[in-house]
Amino acid sequence: MAILRANLALTFKRLLRQPGFWVPTILFPAMLYAFFGAQNAGGGIAAVYAAASFAVYAVLGVAFFQFGVSIAEDRQSAFAVWQRSLPARPFASWTARLCAALVFSIAAVALVLATARLVGDLHIDAATQARLLAVCLILAVPATFMGTALGYLASRHSVVAVANLIFLPMAYLGGLWVPPPALPPQIDAISRWTPTRHMGEAAWAAVDGRSIPHTSVAALLVFTLGFFALTWLAYSRDRHARFG
Repeated sequence: MAILRANLALTFKRLLRQPGFWVPTILFPAMLYAFFGAQNAGGGIAAVYAAASFAVYAVLGVAFFQFGVSIAEDRQSAFAVWQRSLPARPFASWTARLCAALVFSIAAVALVLATARLVGDLHIDAATQARLLAVCLILAVPATFMGTALGYLASRHSVVAVANLIFLPMAYLGGLWVPPPALPPQIDAISRWTPTRHMGEAAWAAVDGRSIPHTSVAALLVFTLGFFALTWLAYSRDRHARFG
């Protein structure tokens, strides 16, 4: 526990000392919703679904840009090299990053919901907001491992470009920008195999007051295990390349 507490303190201190890095990550989804989501969604349940979609988009943004990019950059620092040379498993560091992702995801989702209220005059009751926040916390787990794997696979020079090349198409394919019924049939067929589509299905079910589809629950579990395995393989590959 002492190692975990130390990693938690280190992770939060490093992030809070770089507001130029995490503030835009939290603000951007709410800004994008204000510029496009609120105006294009109209009213009624479609507007609520749009807010839920941008809440998932906010969780993904935290995972990709706050953690994926930061890991790729941290790998080059002398402190990170020294830390990884120690005879310890990376699980405490990953757990600390996951806890930080949960905290910042809550902030990003809360800002999207506040923007929906202020800009779109969207009134979502407290119970629905609580369900959406709870689902987003769960979705932050696979999203964080997705971003962590990216951080160990990409270099610090290419990670931002690679993150955008994955993040933006995945958001579109998942129906987070365009509702799935409005997607072209070919795109919709691909969408059903993406993690972001199942993340969206979970969020839409939360605001609709119904159970998450069993297929989405199973898919998210498989994606979570897959991204964790990919993170472990990428970490082991990078460690072997550096230390033999």
